[in-house]
Amino acid sequence: MSLECNAELFEKIATDLIEHGLCVMKNAVPERISNDLQQRVLNLRLDQYKRASVGRGNAQIADRQIRSDEICWIEGETAGEQAWLDWMEALQQYLNRRLFLGLFSFESHFAHYSKGDFYEKHYDAFRGQANRVLTVVTYLNSVWQADYGGELLVYGEADKNEDNKIIHSVVPELGTMVIFLSELFPHEVLPAIQDRYSIAGWFRVNGSNKSNIDPPN
Repeated sequence: MSLECNAELFEKIATDLIEHGLCVMKNAVPERISNDLQQRVLNLRLDQYKRASVGRGNAQIADRQIRSDEICWIEGETAGEQAWLDWMEALQQYLNRRLFLGLFSFESHFAHYSKGDFYEKHYDAFRGQANRVLTVVTYLNSVWQADYGGELLVYGEADKNEDNKIIHSVVPELGTMVIFLSELFPHEVLPAIQDRYSIAGWFRVNGSNKSNIDPPN
């Protein structure tokens, strides 16, 4: 997928990242990709999901007091998955060229939140301890009413003493995308009254060294 066909959208994302450290956009994901991903996630079998965990590598634990969703990693197994990965690769190239971020790879998974599931307030990366640079969240729910719940709450940067202030409450509607600097913005997922589907992804830098191959599977 060429950079040129998405230049206006990608430039909006880049500009928002420069000015605010995050970008929230409705109808950001091309309709064909959104529809294919929605169909894919709805067709996944129960045994293709696994209980979500917190932490990385050998430190991963499944703690339902922190998060209770289920996930399935996106590997490009269908045309829709591959179109999504190609689109993210195009965005990665654009942001590297525009912002010099040194993004090396992208990983993402489907997330299924059953009725009442949640993810408590957390960071996706801690300064100097992780190589996730940008978090990407995309929603796959065609019809979502305000009383369904399930919003993503994004809090202000801790360095600006706004860590307890909600700066965005994002309704999980199909095609909406949220992108933010992973180590700056704590966020949480509120419980919903019905099934909620999304994609969570991360652009990463290369953290490999002589004793560690990164990213771990």
